[in-house]
Amino acid sequence: MNDAAHDLHAPHFIGIGGAGMSGLAKILAVRGASVSGSDSKESETVLALRALGATVHVGHAAEHVPDGTSSVVVSSAIRADNPELAAARERGIPVVHRSDALAALMGGRRALAVAGTHGKTTTTSMLAVALGELGLDPSYAIGGDLDAPGSNAHHGTGEIFVAEADESDRSFHKYAPEVAIVLNVELDHHANYASIDEIHESFETFVGRIVPGGTLVVSADHDGARELTSRVAGREGLNVVTVGAAEDADVRVLSVAPRGMTSEVTVVLDGTELIFTVSVPGRHYAHNAVAALAAGVALGVPAADLAKALGAYTGVRRRLQLKGEAAGVQVIDSYAHHPTEMTADLEAIREATEGRVLVVFQPHLFSRTQQLAEEMGQALALADASVVLDIYPAREDPIPGVTSELIIDAARRAGAEVTAEHSFAAAPALLAGLARPGDLLLTMGAGDVTNLGPEILEHLANVATNV
Repeated sequence: MNDAAHDLHAPHFIGIGGAGMSGLAKILAVRGASVSGSDSKESETVLALRALGATVHVGHAAEHVPDGTSSVVVSSAIRADNPELAAARERGIPVVHRSDALAALMGGRRALAVAGTHGKTTTTSMLAVALGELGLDPSYAIGGDLDAPGSNAHHGTGEIFVAEADESDRSFHKYAPEVAIVLNVELDHHANYASIDEIHESFETFVGRIVPGGTLVVSADHDGARELTSRVAGREGLNVVTVGAAEDADVRVLSVAPRGMTSEVTVVLDGTELIFTVSVPGRHYAHNAVAALAAGVALGVPAADLAKALGAYTGVRRRLQLKGEAAGVQVIDSYAHHPTEMTADLEAIREATEGRVLVVFQPHLFSRTQQLAEEMGQALALADASVVLDIYPAREDPIPGVTSELIIDAARRAGAEVTAEHSFAAAPALLAGLARPGDLLLTMGAGDVTNLGPEILEHLANVATNV
């Protein structure tokens, strides 16, 4: 770990409003640090941090880095020419990566790190809620808000620290957990990984960071996860617990029974059958809950108590979050942006509704679209009708020839009914016009497509009023 990561008594966060950065800033503020930062725009998260005493500027400028700053915290999304980063280097202020800061915060706690290409935020959230329900008051850092701005992190009084471990930039190599979860291993983050073998090597390194005598909880159902299990099998001092529907799983999922927007899950753990409720729909989320169960048991939490407590989890923002209903149409927000996630959420919604399923999808990143457009199009074929927006670039520059049309063409080849919409502002009216009573409409993607939900509901309400 970078020694500078320990100097966090007066940190300055560049991009403090981001999901990962804001959580660390919140924990440090609660611990008594003098926190400052900057972000590109005002947000509910920024307001929540200010309420905790943090000084947050809108926009990036060298003068935003205050005198007395002990370290400047950055994520991999911060460009090298950021003026605040340049100012830190000119002034000799230590620059700390977000992962080093998180590793420092976990020091002295029993760390539980949740990794995988998909499902990290949900599984971390399930553990945070369930352990809290049992009175264990864990600290946690999550890549999404549980129910309100600022709820992505907590400084707890208990000995457990639950953290989402991000593989996208290999930053999860910084952690040394007592228990680690690997939900799945697939090729993604194409700007940082050239092949699936590089992904496997990265996850192997992460598993190698588990403390001696610690536990790896890993899926028995996903091919990539099984490959990882075979690669680390026999490592001295590593306990491996496999979970899933596969017959050879150590914690076996016997059934996932849909109950509307919830699921009833039956598992066998240490020869004992447990039945519990997961308050979000779909097999994908149920299996996340079982991984959370196995990880908590590895930390010594009684299985029956934890299974019951997992029922207290009611969702996280942007993970199949109900935004509202108007004119008989439910609008739900989905963070899914990888084909596997898209398929899982669409299958879950299919099980939860008898009406039509409509999707407005915003592709995330040019590099991901370039590599996975065909699979994204195939996933959209699970919807009754889709609207595809332009690519949300996030941190990337455009790639010549890579547009949403690649996904639209693939979707049409798969038999999907799909419409291109290049005007973000025009999308709400278009979607309200497509919807009819009984439909369920998903806003899907990791970008600002989430902002369309309230606007779609407003258009639907106006349509209903004028009928």
